[in-house]
Amino acid sequence: MDLKEMQERVDAYIGQFVEGYFQPMTLVVRLTEELGELAREINHHYGEKPKKKDEPDGSIALELGDLLFVITCLANRLDIDLNQAFNDVMQKFETRDKFRWTRIEDSRANN
Repeated sequence: MDLKEMQERVDAYIGQFVEGYFQPMTLVVRLTEELGELAREINHHYGEKPKKKDEPDGSIALELGDLLFVITCLANRLDIDLNQAFNDVMQKFETRDKFRWTRIEDSRANN
């Protein structure tokens, strides 16, 4: 599924409900909530704060999925094409940061 199809699927889901999309600021708050949940899972798996014995296991993948869903809702609400936004961002990174990091092939040549 590409980003356009993802946006269409989310739009079809949200379109079933009278309430529709939340306002942009509410979606940003939801995004912050979901990011906090992802941070908690990352901290439990890779950080210094293990879960309590009685806490259920969480899923980093599901938390990333939640973020993706809310980002898609926000993009749809604001009529933003995520394919175009992603391509624009990649173009920025591929030009602006073209020489910022050490490329694998460059590091091998220097060893």
